Amino acid sequence: MESFPMQVTSTPLSDVRLVVPKRFGDARGYFVETWNEQAFALNGLERRWVQDNQSLSATPGTVRGLHYQLDPFAQTKLIRVLTGRILDVAVDVRRGSPTFGQHIAVELTAGGLEQLFIPAGFAHGFCTLEPDTTVAYKVDAPYSKECERAILWNDPALGIDWPALAGASVSDKDAVAPRLADATDLFDMRPA
Repeated sequence: MESFPMQVTSTPLSDVRLVVPKRFGDARGYFVETWNEQAFALNGLERRWVQDNQSLSATPGTVRGLHYQLDPFAQTKLIRVLTGRILDVAVDVRRGSPTFGQHIAVELTAGGLEQLFIPAGFAHGFCTLEPDTTVAYKVDAPYSKECERAILWNDPALGIDWPALAGASVSDKDAVAPRLADATDLFDMRPA
């Protein structure tokens, strides 16, 4: 196999990775591989994706999240922006993890082609930074209403510096999600 067509960078949160595909361009534009099963596997990011999701947020300051699903439908996600720009956030919700309650916030852009690889055990959310922002993401487990959970997006204990804190547009469901300290259904890495 040729060299890996993407740059994979570790983040301060265990197993969360920033992936930037190599761009091959000429006067016509460019070509990129956004997903390559063999190349991802060689970098320890092997997954069997089962569903692709896409969202459009018309206005800047739209916040979606912080969402996760419990077993048996816990989801790993690969997030990318098709149009616009977002602040993408992953929060460690694995009790017993050395980074429990900590987060990573990364700007993803359509032009930069960045992707964030977020394994199961992390809550995910984002804030749109431009009008008409389209976000696409792969997941390795289907949606399950019974396993769906959320953490309050602006929980002060998380310390997330959301760019639209005062004027955020949030769904009714996300607005009443519990704070991390009050969440009862989280992942557990503690020894039995």
